[in-house]
Amino acid sequence: MSQDCIFCKIVNKEIPADVVYEDDRVIAFNDIAPQAPVHVIIIPKEHFDSILSVQAGNDIICHVHTVANRIALKTGIAESGFRLVNNCGKDGNQTVPHLHYHLLGGRPLLWPPG
Repeated sequence: MSQDCIFCKIVNKEIPADVVYEDDRVIAFNDIAPQAPVHVIIIPKEHFDSILSVQAGNDIICHVHTVANRIALKTGIAESGFRLVNNCGKDGNQTVPHLHYHLLGGRPLLWPPG
């Protein structure tokens, strides 16, 4: 855990969030500035600065993808399609230094994204 990390504070219930899913390894909550009708942030409860911090053999990425599938089904975006995005580093537009994924759906998502 990082003392100054806003996502760690959400994990520790120091900051409220509109939680849509939680288990012992991840928490998922609605984005406060949604870019689509469904915009859920999925984060590991363990602090990783970015995807580059995840060591080989750690299955957290697989678990996040499994959770994303569950949320996509639960929110009704699985059939029409969705996007699962991980931003990494400054040029990747990672604004919070805690590994996280954006699950977006509920409208057509254009390409290229940025």
